[in-house]
Amino acid sequence: MTLQSATKPDTPPFALLRAGFPFLTTLGMRRVTTYPMDIVFGDKDELYVLCRADSPGLGGSNIRRTNWNDDDLDTIGGGRLLWPVQMIKDAAGTLYVSDEGSHKIIKLNQDGSDAGEWGEEGSGEGQLNRPSGIAFDADENLLVVDTLNHRVQKFNKDGKFLSSFGSRGSGEGEFNMPWGIAITGDGDILIADWHNDRVQRFTSNGEFISMFGTPGTDDGEFHRPAGIEVDHHGDIYVVDRGNNRVQQFSAEGKYFDKFIGDATLSKSGEIYVRANPAVLRNREMANTEQQKRLRGPAAVRFDNEGRMYIPDFGSHRIQVYNKLAYPLTPDEIAPVPNHPTLYTV
Repeated sequence: MTLQSATKPDTPPFALLRAGFPFLTTLGMRRVTTYPMDIVFGDKDELYVLCRADSPGLGGSNIRRTNWNDDDLDTIGGGRLLWPVQMIKDAAGTLYVSDEGSHKIIKLNQDGSDAGEWGEEGSGEGQLNRPSGIAFDADENLLVVDTLNHRVQKFNKDGKFLSSFGSRGSGEGEFNMPWGIAITGDGDILIADWHNDRVQRFTSNGEFISMFGTPGTDDGEFHRPAGIEVDHHGDIYVVDRGNNRVQQFSAEGKYFDKFIGDATLSKSGEIYVRANPAVLRNREMANTEQQKRLRGPAAVRFDNEGRMYIPDFGSHRIQVYNKLAYPLTPDEIAPVPNHPTLYTV
């Protein structure tokens, strides 16, 4: 099995038959994947999990290397990270981490060795104030969500400032503490606008196109949207962090589904419980139904097999689902009936 980030097609299918999203497995546990913020897929079946410390400060935050078998392999990045938010990987395999504690972008090789860093606190061009979401555009320039400057900045991979867009506000193209970012297959930029409780779409040049979402708890509404991702079918996934869920939308922003958590005990968690009788007894006395649910998720990622990974921040684990979907051609779509009836098949 090889895990890697999902690739984006140039154009989505004519239509998509969405056939379900079964839960697959749980990875990690407290003391291993502590407060997971994000995931990057490494070589073969390895996963790099960005873990945040209990409080800001050097030494606690790190990147935990694990795998699909839930083995605890090692950690990297200790001593480099203060209060990390998001992590991505370039074509050469270099890891990039946004660190809101140091107002920097930290670069690491996959063996943990230093690959550089850049950024300084401020509001001028190229300066950062609590950077959060990061993503590469088609030219592998780095887009950085500059949260407390209420803008998005573009840099080359060495940190040279190229351009920016956005300002504080609630109008079209304005932000109030933006967080997540994702790039669509056609190069558009999606921004999770945290305090405005919405998602905005921009061209690759930062020109406003559209937006969706309003404040609330109903389907399609948001309370503090955080991470955002686009899968290889073009569907959009928004981490609705304040509502403890992930919501799925079409490329146009139409609501489809939500994920509130279905976790089981992970392999590493099972080993720990079996080795600690007191923990086992407490678990037998507890209502484990509540423990299945997501608690403050921060990100969502897809591998190239269509599996969705949700770093379950408050429960120190990763919940994994499998997307079942089938692209359809125009010939496979029947005409719209005059009197539609939904049959159970």
